[in-house]
Amino acid sequence: MMKNTKKLYMTIAGLIGLAVILIGTYFYTGRTNSQQAKAIPKVGVLQLMSHPALDQINKGIDDTLKKNGYIDGKTVHIEFQNAQGDQSNLRTISKKFVQDNVDVAVGIATPAVQSLMNATKTTPIILGGISNPVGSGLIKSEKRPGGNVTGVAGTSPLKDQLTLMEQVIPNLKTIGIIYTSDDSPAASQVQEMKNLAQKDGIDVKISTISGINDLQQVATDLSNKVQTIYVPTDNTVASGMKLLSSIAAKKNIAVFPGATTMVKDGGLATNGISQYELGVKTGEHVVRVLQGKENTATTPVTNVNKGHIMLNEKMAKKLHIKFPNYLIQKAKKDGQIIK
Repeated sequence: MMKNTKKLYMTIAGLIGLAVILIGTYFYTGRTNSQQAKAIPKVGVLQLMSHPALDQINKGIDDTLKKNGYIDGKTVHIEFQNAQGDQSNLRTISKKFVQDNVDVAVGIATPAVQSLMNATKTTPIILGGISNPVGSGLIKSEKRPGGNVTGVAGTSPLKDQLTLMEQVIPNLKTIGIIYTSDDSPAASQVQEMKNLAQKDGIDVKISTISGINDLQQVATDLSNKVQTIYVPTDNTVASGMKLLSSIAAKKNIAVFPGATTMVKDGGLATNGISQYELGVKTGEHVVRVLQGKENTATTPVTNVNKGHIMLNEKMAKKLHIKFPNYLIQKAKKDGQIIK
C-alpha cells in the first residue's frame, strides 16, 4: 500500500515538474518573441497623393532601405500610407503613426510633413524631397534644423531650366506659368522664374488653379496667350500633367515641367532634379536615424539641386520641334531621351 502511495506521489511530482518546465518554456519563448518583435523598427511613410514624381521618391526610399538591410516584414516594418490629397486623411494617418510608435516618420510633400509635425514633436520626421523647407516653416535652417525634422530639400536649377527653354524655343518672348494657388513652395519657384525670365526680356503670364478641376479651363486660356508653358514642382499640376500637355499640344504649345517624371507624362523637356534621387537621399537619412547615427536637430538638410536633361522626342515630333544636337548629346550622357 505504502509503495503504491509513494509511487503515486512520485508520478504527481513528476507531472508537476514537467508542467513547470513547459510553462516556463512557454513564457520564456513568448517573452523572447515579444522582444524580437519589439526590436524590429517601424517606419511610417506618409505620401500626399499619387502621381509619378512622388511615387518615385517613395521608390527611392524603399530601394535604399533594402540596400541597407531593412527588408519590410523581416528587419523593418514599413507602414506606407497615401492620403490621396485629403487633409483629413493626412491628420488621421499622422496620429496613427504616433499611436503605433513608429521609430521614424517620412513626409513626402510639404503638407504631409506639416501634418506629421502637428502630430508629434518627438518622433524623428524626415523631409521627403521638400522644395523650400525653411520658407514653408518646417525647419529653422538647412544647416541646423533645430527640432525633430530634417531630411532632403529638392531645389530645381531654375536658371538652367530657363536656358533650356530658350535653347529649344527660338526667339522666346512669352512664357506662361501654371501652379496651385495654395502651394507655397511652387509659388516661390514661380517668383524666381519670373524674375529670371524678365531679366532676359521675356514676358511672363501667370495662371493659378485652386484644384485639379480648374486645370482644363486655365490651361486652355493660357495656351492661347504664350509661346510655351513652364510648370514648377507642383503636386496638383503634376497629377494632371497628361491633361495639361494634351491641351497645350492642341495649340502647338510645349510644356517644360520642373520634374523629370513630368516629362514622361507629356512634358517636352526639363533640366530638372531626379525624384528618385530625392528618394534615395531621403532613405539614407532614415537609415541613419534607425542606426542611431543621426540627430534631427543638428543634422543638416541634404540639398539635391543638380539638374538632369530629359527630352521627349515623341512630343517634339508632335509639336514639330527639333532638339539641338548638343542637348541630345548632353541628355545621352547625363539624362534621358524618351523616344
